[in-house]
Amino acid sequence: MHGIAPPSRFRQVYFPGGQSLPMLERLFHLKERGTTARTEILAGVVTFLTMAYIVAVNPLILKDAGLPVPPTVAATCLAAAVASLAMGLWANYPLALAPGMGLNAFLTYTLVIGMKIPWQTAMGVVILEGAIITLFVALGAREAIMRAIPASLKTAIGVGIGLFIAFIGLKNAGIVVKDAATFVAAGSFRSASTLVAALGLLTTAGLMARRVPGALLLGIGATTIFAGIATQFFHAGMVTTPDHLLAMPDFSTFAHVDLQGAFTLKLAAILFAFVMSDFFDAMGTIVAVGRQAGLVDAEGNVPRLNRILLVDALAAAWGGVCCASSVTSYIESASGVGEGGRTGLMPVVTGLLFLVALFFAPLIAAIPAAATAPALIVVGFLMLSQIRDLSFDRFDEAFPAFVLLLAIPLTFSIAKGIALGFLTYALLALLRGRRDLSPLLWVIAALFALSLAL
Repeated sequence: MHGIAPPSRFRQVYFPGGQSLPMLERLFHLKERGTTARTEILAGVVTFLTMAYIVAVNPLILKDAGLPVPPTVAATCLAAAVASLAMGLWANYPLALAPGMGLNAFLTYTLVIGMKIPWQTAMGVVILEGAIITLFVALGAREAIMRAIPASLKTAIGVGIGLFIAFIGLKNAGIVVKDAATFVAAGSFRSASTLVAALGLLTTAGLMARRVPGALLLGIGATTIFAGIATQFFHAGMVTTPDHLLAMPDFSTFAHVDLQGAFTLKLAAILFAFVMSDFFDAMGTIVAVGRQAGLVDAEGNVPRLNRILLVDALAAAWGGVCCASSVTSYIESASGVGEGGRTGLMPVVTGLLFLVALFFAPLIAAIPAAATAPALIVVGFLMLSQIRDLSFDRFDEAFPAFVLLLAIPLTFSIAKGIALGFLTYALLALLRGRRDLSPLLWVIAALFALSLAL
């Protein structure tokens, strides 16, 4: 990242021939925010490069839920493109969106595999989640709910999901395998796929350490090449060469959702946990990116917050319609902000590049799970870094957070982990005789208790 460029550098927006761009100025207020069209375009490209790994990773996670890969590639690109374009054009905020890591794992491993729910019903749950968050925004309740939840639990949710994602990455890499006696054990490094994934992880970590833009995407590409070499020379059978590099997008799963099946008591608590996960992740990302861009005032207020929250909420439902899982704001947008992005032109460029990626489904579908495993592990690490915001000074604050972040990967369920964390917090507060908690927190804890009982 190159930091924030001084506003004095940016006086006017020009075509290559020297003529001004009044339309871009009118839409995005480039001059007012001290930036240029060229800077915003570059920032949009960098943001796409840091986010593009989701185009390969999301289909492979949702594949475990039963979704075919080529249509899910198209769904992922379309969901990200439309949401990012909406954020740029309507909210004018330097924030790109795509199907959320953690939320896609929640859908696959908790709803579909854990509860044996068809993926069509799970996508219906995603649409309901987006609709509920949209209602919260319309009623002005989203910030009230944010204030009611302790900061320690908000932090722990992100950290716990990070551990969960890293665990899935280790599993896909073959570095961690199941064991009847010890539950999990170290995998065999005699396996070609495990060696390829380990080499890919080392390569990706090296690129990240050198702060190379698009390190995750480049890591996936490099690991796929390693897998191809292993297939060619050692007959590992990891990569199948695609018949075509380009193809028309496959939208065969678009809108294949079961909303009626999502309206059941059985799914009510899961829906609530889904809302909570998306809720806190998005709010934290919006504030963090705004702060880095210098768009947050002294009181911590974000300009045009209602529009930003509304786009984010509607994007969650849109992800369900596309059958790409819940779409959310991406912290990777910070990479574009680091390149000087300050306006909505940045996510507009990112969104347009996701539209271009629509036509590369055959190439993306050929990427093996071992190639995306390093990206999952690194993303898990990046989410784990939020633990620095967790205070260990008070046991009754820190211990419930510890329970939550530990329970998510060990129960292999984000919903159960969040429920156990909230219940631990409420019970310790009750034993301590605390009277400073919001009534809303007790309602949330009661709903989680009901979900575990059912």
